[in-house]
Amino acid sequence: MHLYPLEISGPLALVPTLFGGVVFGLALAAPPGPMNAVIAEESALRGWWAGLSAGLGAMTADLCFLVLSLVGVATVVTETPGLQRLMVAGGGLLMLWFAYGAARDAGALSAVEGDATEESHGFRKALVLALTNPYQVVFWLTVGVGLLQPGSVDVLATLPAIGADAAGLLVVRTGHPVLLVGFFCGIGLWITGFPAAIVAARQRVERLAPVVAWASAAVLAGSGLLFLAQAALS
Repeated sequence: MHLYPLEISGPLALVPTLFGGVVFGLALAAPPGPMNAVIAEESALRGWWAGLSAGLGAMTADLCFLVLSLVGVATVVTETPGLQRLMVAGGGLLMLWFAYGAARDAGALSAVEGDATEESHGFRKALVLALTNPYQVVFWLTVGVGLLQPGSVDVLATLPAIGADAAGLLVVRTGHPVLLVGFFCGIGLWITGFPAAIVAARQRVERLAPVVAWASAAVLAGSGLLFLAQAALS
């Protein structure tokens, strides 16, 4: 049985586009990696506001890349010989440095009961890491460009078996401001909800903070070494 799409006009016609943007934003922000390691560390050691601040640092980098993609400057990274390799190496060194800081904080917290009182620098750490992450630039040059170019994506039509019957039911308009609003709303949902989950878990498990800090240090160190290895072999 064919599912005939409803004819929706006006603002309601943009609801699928907004929803699609939220999904894209969550898909970018949620996977484990250096950014979420910094957010987790800041949340566990210094509370929800510190974790949110780190998340805002990563989101600010995405806003910068969005602007650079719109004006075409971001393509310099892929077109300039050696620049991407330099960014990979620089990002790797920064990750190792921040991993050392996370391990130091975890060690101090394990030795002394209580919260870490050092001022949070999560916004700056996440911003610098994101701006020196060439893979974030590549995202905006590939997927990001697709989001910015005017067009449409029939999401359900690509699904096997039901694609033909569901065609036209969920059409996302690319290049539309509503898509970008949804995209950054999705990131915003993650950077507010993830720190809240870390803080709530820490309140239930007293010794969770140093565990999260050590795990964050391990993720940052592993990512840093991987970046350096890729820079050396490229």
